[in-house]
Amino acid sequence: MRTRPLKVALLGCGVVGSEVARIMTTHADDLTARIGAPVELAGVAVRRPDRVREGIDQDLVTTDATALVKRGDIDVVVEVIGGIEPARTLITTAFEHGASVVSANKALLAQDGAALHAAAGQHDKDLYYEAAVAGAIPLLRPLRESLAGDKINRVMGIVNGTTNFILDKMDSTGAGYQEALDEATALGYAEADPTADVEGFDAAAKAAILAGISFHTRVRLDDVYREGMTEVTAADFASAREMGCTIKLLAICERAADGASVTARVHPAMIPLSHPLASVRGAYNAVFVESDAAGQLMFYGPGAGGSPTASAVLGDLVAVCRNRLNGATGPGESAYAALPVSPMGDVVTRYHISLDVADKPGVLAQVATVFAEHGVSIDTVRQQGKDGEASLVVVTHRASDAALTGTVEALRKLDTVRGVASIMRVEGE
Repeated sequence: MRTRPLKVALLGCGVVGSEVARIMTTHADDLTARIGAPVELAGVAVRRPDRVREGIDQDLVTTDATALVKRGDIDVVVEVIGGIEPARTLITTAFEHGASVVSANKALLAQDGAALHAAAGQHDKDLYYEAAVAGAIPLLRPLRESLAGDKINRVMGIVNGTTNFILDKMDSTGAGYQEALDEATALGYAEADPTADVEGFDAAAKAAILAGISFHTRVRLDDVYREGMTEVTAADFASAREMGCTIKLLAICERAADGASVTARVHPAMIPLSHPLASVRGAYNAVFVESDAAGQLMFYGPGAGGSPTASAVLGDLVAVCRNRLNGATGPGESAYAALPVSPMGDVVTRYHISLDVADKPGVLAQVATVFAEHGVSIDTVRQQGKDGEASLVVVTHRASDAALTGTVEALRKLDTVRGVASIMRVEGE
């Protein structure tokens, strides 16, 4: 066994970083045995050096992250500070000075993954980022390695625990959106500013990473259609229950039927209670994968939090350290397919549309005519009326998103349609 320790620089020592440092210390002997050499925490870059960090030698703490990654004796840089800058510059600087990188930075990887992979390849270094998607769940490595000989057709999942907690509360208790969000905030599941979660930005970054790996194609954050869940109501859940469904915020990445393009999207959707994703409760994550040979697979577990995310970081750290000892690197970017990313208008699925209409004869016929004119076939219709007001719920057969958008625009122009209360996609059937 090699006696000189592999030196690790830690960028960030918040919830995740402090757990990484703790595990490196408490599991030092096990990590040594698994890697084949000791692993030494050689420096910790932070913004507030005066804060007490239990279990971390204060002599290791620095505010100069650039100097730390430039040291030259660092074998692996672990980046858990998040954001675009200075993380991007620090990672590329680490490659230039001989270090491999383990990152949990979904936003940066979704935006600049190709450039980071290119920098890692140029300097013959590793870039691993299992912790960037779905916390502790082993997901990226199975997609990238275990299923490398298979053809993945679809990846659909719950990849944000905060939104799943909120929607689960709305479903199980009948609470409204704001009430469920307030509870999530009080329990620490939601940030003081929950925008990144509830508007789908977090899930969209993860969808870009999942699509890129699954389809061997570069997919950036800008390629992902995103729709938040703040407009989901108790009435939507009531309608979903009548259909034998529930509502989840889903990240969906799929290959077109002809295999010539891919799509990536994040939005709320109704899914049947019989689908495995429907039973994912609380702040848990789950990802459902469909491939030619393996068939249907589901990965499930805690998708966030200090310890779960640190588990994924440490798994990458062990792999990268083993590669360093063997003078090798692991799999890099696979983008050989270079498939185009189709716009949301090309996506084909079913829809649930709730309309507020006048309660008088002929309204249903007018609405049905609009659907027919735009090539959207109606599956079921449910109408309730009272005192001149009525609600009309239409569930369609499969149609393109562009056709549905045109249908809704035309419906809004009808004098008998007073408003489009809700539009929701129906997935997983």
